[in-house]
Amino acid sequence: MSDLASRQFSPRAAAYVSSAVHAAGADLEALKSFVTAQGFARVLDLGCGGGHVSFTMAPHAGAVVAYDLSQAMLAVVAQEAQSRGLTNISTVQGAAETLPFANASFDFVATRYSAHHWLDVPAALHEVHRVLKPGGALMVMDGVAPEDPASDTFLQTIEMLRDPSHVRDYSVREWEAMLREAGFTPEPPVRARLRLEFKSWIARMQTPAVLSTAITALQATAQDSVRARLGLEPDGSFQLDTASILARR
Repeated sequence: MSDLASRQFSPRAAAYVSSAVHAAGADLEALKSFVTAQGFARVLDLGCGGGHVSFTMAPHAGAVVAYDLSQAMLAVVAQEAQSRGLTNISTVQGAAETLPFANASFDFVATRYSAHHWLDVPAALHEVHRVLKPGGALMVMDGVAPEDPASDTFLQTIEMLRDPSHVRDYSVREWEAMLREAGFTPEPPVRARLRLEFKSWIARMQTPAVLSTAITALQATAQDSVRARLGLEPDGSFQLDTASILARR
């Protein structure tokens, strides 16, 4: 993740803790079930953002490290963890591509709605592979790009206009290739669709009016195939494809 991402998210940390989009979802429920069944001793929430993955795992794991580039985000996570009585959550600041942890120091790593901000996903995945114990696992949860080029280009464009720290929503095919190259064995993805309500999507990042207007202008002139693929609505709301991929070390 870039310094730009840190600057973008630091002033908006509280908004991500309270965001309904980030605080709930079937993917978090699946994560909870998985972690509960495994009984991991030490887990890493990579690119923790508002901390919802950490809060989900903490009651069912020995120790949770919430890791993020934004110190402001980590401060909010630590405060929220304290208010929830989750005393096994600690925070560490740093980039996904250079993890300050020893080899084989985690049983499980989870990342949710973070990887599309990373500058070098392959490098980050190699780092995750390094810090995982043999037999450990990584769960990636993120928005994913459509396979058709027109919808892919459109999605990346509006994501970048809304938030200049956006790098790329990767396709499932791209994710599987990167995971395998880093030494993981990915399991079949669990796919879903997430409706993003335009007004709150823009407000969460405090997108300037000129860029918000550019997004709505692009939406108004989008190809019919793109409108259908992304489920564009008259108010600008749309459907984001998501995937959860469990990958074994």
